Amino acid sequence: MTKKKDLNKTKQNLQDGFALDKINYTMIAIGFGIILLGFLLMIGGKSNDPNVFNPAIFSFRRITVAPVVNLFGFAFEIWAIMKKNSPKSEDN
Repeated sequence: MTKKKDLNKTKQNLQDGFALDKINYTMIAIGFGIILLGFLLMIGGKSNDPNVFNPAIFSFRRITVAPVVNLFGFAFEIWAIMKKNSPKSEDN
């Protein structure tokens, strides 16, 4: 009986035209924000004079923290897309 409800829910989602549920889209938006945060952490360290080297480009935040945050954001995006939601108990 449960499989029949799951099949009806799947058919209804296909008829609605949405491949993912609302929670998936919300998590995708959160993942996008995490990736954006990672790129914002990489900003900075430029020099006003192109002939002068600025060692601030090699800060811990730019070469370690930001790439880890980006990697986590991309992994979160993949998980958010692949996550299958449990069907709600609806009696039809």
